[in-house]
Amino acid sequence: MKYYKNCPGCKVDEMKELEQGLPIRPLLSIWIIVLCTALPISSLFPFLYFMIRDFHIAEREEDIGSYAGYVGSAFMLGRALTSVSWGIFADRYGRKPVIIMGTTSVVIFNTLFGLSVNFWMAVITRFLLGSLNGLLGPIKAYAVEIFRDEYQALGLSTVSTAWGIGLIIGPALGGFLAQPAEKYPNLFSKDSLFGRFPYFLPCLAISIFALAVTIATCWLPETLHKHNDNDQSSDDSYDALEAASNESNTKDITEKEEGRESTSKQSLLKNWPLMSSIIVYCVFSLHDMAYTEIFSLWAVSPRKYGGLSYSTEQVGEVLAVSGFSLLVFQMSLYPYVERLLGPVMVSRIGSVLAIPLLQSYPLTAMLSGFTLTLVINCASVLKNVLSVSIITGLFILQNRAVDQHQRGAANGIAMTGMSLFKAVGPAGGGALFSWSEKRLDASFLPGTQMVFFVLNIVEAVGFLLTFEPFLAQHRQ
Repeated sequence: MKYYKNCPGCKVDEMKELEQGLPIRPLLSIWIIVLCTALPISSLFPFLYFMIRDFHIAEREEDIGSYAGYVGSAFMLGRALTSVSWGIFADRYGRKPVIIMGTTSVVIFNTLFGLSVNFWMAVITRFLLGSLNGLLGPIKAYAVEIFRDEYQALGLSTVSTAWGIGLIIGPALGGFLAQPAEKYPNLFSKDSLFGRFPYFLPCLAISIFALAVTIATCWLPETLHKHNDNDQSSDDSYDALEAASNESNTKDITEKEEGRESTSKQSLLKNWPLMSSIIVYCVFSLHDMAYTEIFSLWAVSPRKYGGLSYSTEQVGEVLAVSGFSLLVFQMSLYPYVERLLGPVMVSRIGSVLAIPLLQSYPLTAMLSGFTLTLVINCASVLKNVLSVSIITGLFILQNRAVDQHQRGAANGIAMTGMSLFKAVGPAGGGALFSWSEKRLDASFLPGTQMVFFVLNIVEAVGFLLTFEPFLAQHRQ
């Protein structure tokens, strides 16, 4: 059987679409899979404040942020403990089984989270959801393997775009659909299931979408090349015959094979281009997760604490606008910006611009009416565009640093590190937010000014780490 040379696990007839032009079908597949796994991660943030309040576990209103952080961190802690294992599993048995198991976990445990009756049930279901949802690392490897070289940046941009939009649309869904008996009394009575479980509807909507995605992924082509020694020698003989007509091509293939063999013998932990990009990725991931938690808590907190006194629906509207704008930017402008400036420079510029933007957030709490709506929407759009551009550039660096047979494990390591840092993000962000509400009269950076100042310190550290000699790039 002949395989497509840039995607050894895919048969030639399955890859004709790639030969003919822009690979729409693989892009769409990657898009919906990543969106499916990203939606439940942050969909809880707009209503988490009210959910913790309804559990009656916090003794004071100022302590709600701390408990909310624990629930937000449970998912990332679970994923941190299992990401490497899922990556190794994907390298051995294929990307597709991991993807199917990941989307199935969303169907089950996201539904159970919406039915949580106490704090500990919420923590446990989020932890199990994170533990069994290990597809983000393998899907990044899949995005590199399914495309030709000229489309790989677009493939990874699709991953980060869908991921970023999921982290925005998720809270938007949570904001619009939480507490439906209060918001839409003509459709949902207080005695109905959605009245007794006011946070179940957004979880159910995401789980239904995940069920449809799970069914659709059964037809997903596998990209991992599984073969025995005889198959390998047969395929190698075919490639050698095909290249024999061109002496320079033969030389290029030999050099690539030697380089691949050398890379395969190298430990991933000793691959500094990979590890340095993962470390920088982890720092920016910590910042992004803490920001996601803090933004929603800040937006719904009372004005007396420096917040915006927004409802969950208003938070959802802001995030929906951000999600649409992010989609337009990533699909239309990012590939051109990346080709023009390179992934490292895009990350540097994004981090520099984000710092003054974030520090201006506390000032927006002084606004009201249409001015507040306009400013907060513009700021949210710009912040999320910058964040996703940074992460996309680092995705590209990570996957360029390893060969195909190591990408699952490499992305598993990245997911473990990122998940550990993101587990710290909500817990640290929630604790920091609660602390800031207790120091409204401080002389140095009172209230929420301290929260955004600390976020900017993390952003600045990430920016400094993008320079040599720390961040090394793989030389092809």
